[in-house]
Amino acid sequence: MTPQAFVLRIPDAAIADLKTRLSLTRFPDAAPGEPWAYGTSVEYIRELVSYWKDSFDWRAQEAALNEFPQFKVPLQDVDLHFLHVGGVGPNPYPLLLMHGWPGSVFEFLDIIPRLTDPARFGGDPKDAFTVIAPSLPGYGLSFKPGQKRFVLQDIAACLHDLMTRILGYRRFAAQGGDWGAGVASLIGQKYPSSVCGIHLNLLFAPRDKITANSESDARYNEGLAHWFKEEAGYQQIQGTKPQTLAFGLTDSPAGLAAWIVEKFRTWSDNDGVPDSAVSRDRLLANIALYWFTAAIGSSFWPYYGRLHSGLPISPDRPVTVPTGYAAFPKEIIVPPRSIAEKTYTNIQRWTEMKKGGHFAAMEQPAALAAEIQNFFRQLR
Repeated sequence: MTPQAFVLRIPDAAIADLKTRLSLTRFPDAAPGEPWAYGTSVEYIRELVSYWKDSFDWRAQEAALNEFPQFKVPLQDVDLHFLHVGGVGPNPYPLLLMHGWPGSVFEFLDIIPRLTDPARFGGDPKDAFTVIAPSLPGYGLSFKPGQKRFVLQDIAACLHDLMTRILGYRRFAAQGGDWGAGVASLIGQKYPSSVCGIHLNLLFAPRDKITANSESDARYNEGLAHWFKEEAGYQQIQGTKPQTLAFGLTDSPAGLAAWIVEKFRTWSDNDGVPDSAVSRDRLLANIALYWFTAAIGSSFWPYYGRLHSGLPISPDRPVTVPTGYAAFPKEIIVPPRSIAEKTYTNIQRWTEMKKGGHFAAMEQPAALAAEIQNFFRQLR
C-alpha cells in the first residue's frame, strides 16, 4: 500500500456550525469557592468560548499543520494519518513521535523543526531526524465514524506496521508522552529488534505506595494518594462508560473544551491558567481537531482497554531496550528511579528537567528536543 498525500481542509460549513453552537452555549452556574476547585472554571470557559467564536483563526492553525508533509494509508482497518517530515542532515534517523490523550499532532508543530533541522536552531546537523508523527488510531485524522476501536496493544501493532512494512524502516527511534509513551514502551517490549531505543516523558511504572526511606519517597506517596483520590476520576468514566460521555462532548464544543482544558491546566507547568504554559491558539487548535473529527469518543478506548485487560507493561513484562526519560517537574507522576527500573530494565538516561509538565512537546519544545537528540546520539 502506498501512502497518499493529504492536506487538511475543514469545510467552511463545519466552521460556521461550530460558531453557531458556541454562540448558543448554555453555561452552568459556578459552584462557590475557588474557580478551579471543583473542575473547570466557568469564568475561564466563558472567556475561552468567546475567544474561540470571535477571534480564533482555525485556518491559520490548519495552515501551520499543512506546512508539513502529511499522508494517509489504509492500515489495519483505519485510514491512518501521519506527518512524514524529512530530516536536514548527512544521515537523518527515523523517529516515530507519538502524542497521547487529550493531545494530537498539534502538539508537535514547534518541536518537529528542531528535530528535523537542528542546525537551524544552532545544533549539529548530524543529530537530524526524519520525523514520523501519526495521529494515533482512533484519534483526530485517524478516525472516521464506524471504524473499529483501538486499545494500546492494537495501536502499537499498527504503528510498528506503519514504520516497518509501509515506510520500510528496518530500525527506528521512538518517543512519546502519555499514551504515546505507552505505545513506545510496547514497541520496545514486543519488537525490540525494530528500535535502537525509546525515549519517554511519562513512565508506565507501577503506581503503588512504597516504603518511605527518604523525603522524596514520602512526597511520592503523597502525590500518589492525591492522584487516586482527586485526579483519576476521568480514567474511570472514560474506561467504563466511554459511549455515555461521548454524547455530551460530541454535541457541545464548550463541554468538549471544558473537559480537555481542565487536563491542560492540571497537568501543565502553568501559573493558574493553561494559556501560560501552552499558547491559547494552539490549545484551541488541539480542541478544535477533536471537535471537527468527532473523535473524542474513540479516543477514550485505550482507557477502556487498560481497565478491562490490564496494563500490558509491567515488571512481569519489562521493557529491555535502551530507554531514556525526561522527568518534567509538573508531570502527572514521576516515579522513583528504583521503581521505574523494575519495568524499564535498561534506563540509560534519566534527566530531571527544569520546567514543564505533561505536554512537554508543547510546553518546552527546545528542552525536549535537546533531550531526544542527546539520548539517541550514541544509539542511532
